[in-house]
Amino acid sequence: MGDHFQTIVDLDATPAEAEALADRALHWLVSEGIVLAQQTTCVLGAPAGHPPGEHWAKAVIDPDWEPTDGLAVETGRTVFHGGQGGAQYAICPKCAARTDFFTETWEPIDGADDAFFEAINTWHKTGKATVTCSHCASASDLRAWKWADDYYAFAYLGSEFWNWPEFTPRFLADFAQVLEGHRVVRVWGKL
Repeated sequence: MGDHFQTIVDLDATPAEAEALADRALHWLVSEGIVLAQQTTCVLGAPAGHPPGEHWAKAVIDPDWEPTDGLAVETGRTVFHGGQGGAQYAICPKCAARTDFFTETWEPIDGADDAFFEAINTWHKTGKATVTCSHCASASDLRAWKWADDYYAFAYLGSEFWNWPEFTPRFLADFAQVLEGHRVVRVWGKL
């Protein structure tokens, strides 16, 4: 079975504003009754998090599946990813060509993701990295590439919900508005 997570990642938050935006988002979630203000040991990999609030169901598609764990907020340079497995492909922001990392039967393609993993490690260390597209030979910022199923996001703010049902599009749109209209992406996965 495993544990599932959904991380709402703010793609536009700068390092300087991540903490204030995290506070704003948490305040909104608490005021809406989606999570509780007090922290408990309700998230994996963190000492404490915010458990579901009385009105958690208004954020999710399936209110019959009650969340069993809570919210952990991550600030600072983070490579958010979908956990088990890997991205099937990445799409170049310049030419829209797809670089596949696996075959259709999920066999890894040797060396296809080497440049991407090098760039991911560089971004994690420095906050800057580019990848050169094998199709158009253009170098693009790692953060501009699109990933299959939004498997990766490179950002300074993420709100990670453990073992919750899938969020509604409306909740995600409202969340983005609380973050000053920033672009958000939902990275989801399983451990």
